[in-house]
Amino acid sequence: MELLNSHVTIRKFKEKEVDQKLLESIIYSGSRASTTGNMQLYSAVVTRSAEMKEKLAPFHFNQPVAKNAPVLLTIVADYNRFWKWCVQNNAEPGYDNFLSFSTALIDAVLFAQNICIAAENAGLGICYLGTTTYNAKEIIDALKLPQLTFPATTIALGYPDGKPALTDRIPVGGIIHDEVYTDYTESDIAELHRFKENLESSKQFVKENGKQTLAQVFTDVRYKKADNEFFSEKMLDVLKSQGFLK
Repeated sequence: MELLNSHVTIRKFKEKEVDQKLLESIIYSGSRASTTGNMQLYSAVVTRSAEMKEKLAPFHFNQPVAKNAPVLLTIVADYNRFWKWCVQNNAEPGYDNFLSFSTALIDAVLFAQNICIAAENAGLGICYLGTTTYNAKEIIDALKLPQLTFPATTIALGYPDGKPALTDRIPVGGIIHDEVYTDYTESDIAELHRFKENLESSKQFVKENGKQTLAQVFTDVRYKKADNEFFSEKMLDVLKSQGFLK
């Protein structure tokens, strides 16, 4: 509980390599996560070389952490391996559909989170790169991912260079619903977000982006509708080309 409750995102790493055996043990711990039907619908592509990090960096919008972390783990939702096992054993797979993609994606995310916990337990720090799905096609090409695979997320991993402060979270009471979902009133919404909105960092964020509210920073700057629609279409095209959609 203490480990989980003290999690912070690390974006600066020491110039210290991560031992291969340690990395393998962390990935093994990842493989102990829950998985649908014990199919283990995931893979991890390990990137250590500066050359490959440079190649991948533009697909992560050139975030410094994508280049400076000792290890990048691209976590892949992977039905390719299981499909081939079925075919080799005279079984007819039916996993070229959206439900199967969703199943593999869930497996991959559970795998990824176990990796992160295991890494932090070993004294390492992590940073999720949510940019992975934005440029899935480019990452697929760079990593030579086959049909029925999809890059779900990327974990930057290494020894932390410093310890950032904990980031804010919505009070847990605002997340829990007893028996059925109870929708939020306007006063509930205001109360749940009051702490976040009153942080000096949030106020500065609003000011430097020329907005009136923190919510406008999210809707107008960080996660714009036009961008969401553009990358949604791009992602759907990738799911088609990878065999998950007709």
